[in-house]
Amino acid sequence: MKTQILLANGENISKCGEMIRAGEIVAFPTETVYGLGANAFDALATDKIFKAKGRPATNPLIIHVSDKSQIGQVAEVDSLSEMLIEALMPGALTLVLPKKDVVPSIVTAGNDTVAVRMPDHPVALSLIKEAGVPVCAPSANTSSRPSPTTADHVYDDLCGKIPVILDGGKCPFGLESTIINMTETPPRVLRAGSVDIAEVEQIIGSVNKSSVMTDQLSELKKPMHFVPQAELVFSAYYEGMSVTINSYFDRMTMAGRRPIIFCMNSNAGKYDDRAVMSMGDTVKAYAGSLFEKIREVEKNHDLIIAEGVPLGGIGTTLLTRLMKLSNGNVI
Repeated sequence: MKTQILLANGENISKCGEMIRAGEIVAFPTETVYGLGANAFDALATDKIFKAKGRPATNPLIIHVSDKSQIGQVAEVDSLSEMLIEALMPGALTLVLPKKDVVPSIVTAGNDTVAVRMPDHPVALSLIKEAGVPVCAPSANTSSRPSPTTADHVYDDLCGKIPVILDGGKCPFGLESTIINMTETPPRVLRAGSVDIAEVEQIIGSVNKSSVMTDQLSELKKPMHFVPQAELVFSAYYEGMSVTINSYFDRMTMAGRRPIIFCMNSNAGKYDDRAVMSMGDTVKAYAGSLFEKIREVEKNHDLIIAEGVPLGGIGTTLLTRLMKLSNGNVI
């Protein structure tokens, strides 16, 4: 199969919408990462997503809508969920809700719940509107790779496996959505992501976030998880972590490795002339550039040593990603 990259203009968005209606799959940008979309009501089209990604059938998909009213087509919405939908959608928030029978079981991995969100990206919204149906879409990468934030990342992973990539430029957030299971009391955070959990709690009160890190640890026991081409390790966060990182960097260099350090801009001077990738001035910038920078440096380095960050807010989100990417390897 030949994979085309099409500029996300009106003509190509309309063309891709027709492809989704016809049962094809299309990669497209959102504000978080690139998604790989299919008609959420078409089980055969959805199966193409699983095959292209090498995704386990036990891993459910998120349904994307272009209008809040579409959520009621696929899920039962209670008053608490309605508050979040009104306040934070469109946006990088995914809600797990009781599903309606119209949703094929392949989309939900046989569960009686369905994950739904309304992306905050003009290309994604236009594509879903043109398709005329809700679109189920996981990240547009092979299941063992970090999520893609550019069309080129998608092409690197899925060239020859999908027909088309709609190129809408770099994803603004660069980090997946926050997922809240609204079928539990209190609602439970399944994945920390681009929406700060504190924003959610300001709207509906306390949520259960106690298992966010332990859930990530349990993910490491599964046979397939994110695997950068360069090995990744990270440091716990503390005042003198640069000393530990420098020592580890030097030992690995002597052992013949080609390491690079991911650090906050303000800490770059602590690593002298060692190879460094500055990740921004804030934890949010660090988190948002993580997937992109991993793909950038793994071409020339075989080891990434990442600074840890304080737990809480977007720091929790970043730490969950570092945990998964490193297979729990903390130095």
